[in-house]
Amino acid sequence: MRARVTIIDVAAAAGVSVGTASKALNGRGQLRQDTRDRVAAAAERLGFQANSLARGLLSGRSFTVGLITTDSFGRFSIPVMLGAEDALGAGQMSVFLCDGRGDPIRERHYLQTLLSRRVDGIIVTGRRADPRPPLGIDLPVPVVYALCQSADPADCSVISDDDQVGRLAASHLLSVGRSRIGHITGPAGFLAVRRRSAGAQAVLKEAGMSFVDPGSQYGEWSEEWGRQATRILLRATPDVDAIFCGSDQLGRGVADALREAGRRVPDDVALVGVDNWEVMALACRPPLTTVDLQLQELGRSAAALLLDAIDGRPAAGVHTTPTRLVVRESTGALA
Repeated sequence: MRARVTIIDVAAAAGVSVGTASKALNGRGQLRQDTRDRVAAAAERLGFQANSLARGLLSGRSFTVGLITTDSFGRFSIPVMLGAEDALGAGQMSVFLCDGRGDPIRERHYLQTLLSRRVDGIIVTGRRADPRPPLGIDLPVPVVYALCQSADPADCSVISDDDQVGRLAASHLLSVGRSRIGHITGPAGFLAVRRRSAGAQAVLKEAGMSFVDPGSQYGEWSEEWGRQATRILLRATPDVDAIFCGSDQLGRGVADALREAGRRVPDDVALVGVDNWEVMALACRPPLTTVDLQLQELGRSAAALLLDAIDGRPAAGVHTTPTRLVVRESTGALA
């Protein structure tokens, strides 16, 4: 077996002392840049891998982060976690994943477990933006909430810009010539649902319009509710020419109900969903125009904020990340 390359080998190859080599590789000390570059080049050439235990002892850190999810379904938290892991991996941080399953007792257990392992910080992720109780009070490590937000304004939370979601959807429908727009969405108790509706209504108001009767229809996150709400909408406003759907799953149910009613998408009624959940959006007939929440980018942002906090630069408050419109055939914009 090939002998492991040590810091002594790197120092000898770079022509410096072991102490200088250690400082150069760990970003410490007052060294000239050419010295740091020479040590880094020698380490790369020799294939040197730092001893993480020794690195942790020198810095007083474990270079590990805990990630607690309350979304066992995973539809939303998994992309967030992937983005966070990408950013943390780039910073040479390892991640301990814990599934709290929405159970406060399990969550407290995992918090104590992570603290006993001396993690440098914790990310908490869920599936809705509504404020939740803080993970703990006066914790010894920083915590960042991703796709959920702490009820404590002193904490750092990262959520999607749901107002922008509604604005993008409504602006796009207006841009393709629609003027009688309905709205079918999820439970009114969800903060994201209310913000998306408000964003869309603000755009319509600027154009001298509003949602057609019966206004915003709140219900379950299901294809069945999408079908039921569509039948209600068609009875109230038969000449509706566009529908803003609060999720791609709802959008697929809406498309089915329109087809059953003899309405063509997008010729008669244009559709926009939310999530860019490709399983739903691409299976919709025709494929669904949607607003992508860019959850992986949200996860990367949360991880970057956590790394900043670990380095002594916390950023309290609620931070929003941008969304983007993904245009497909359901609005006729590709025709």
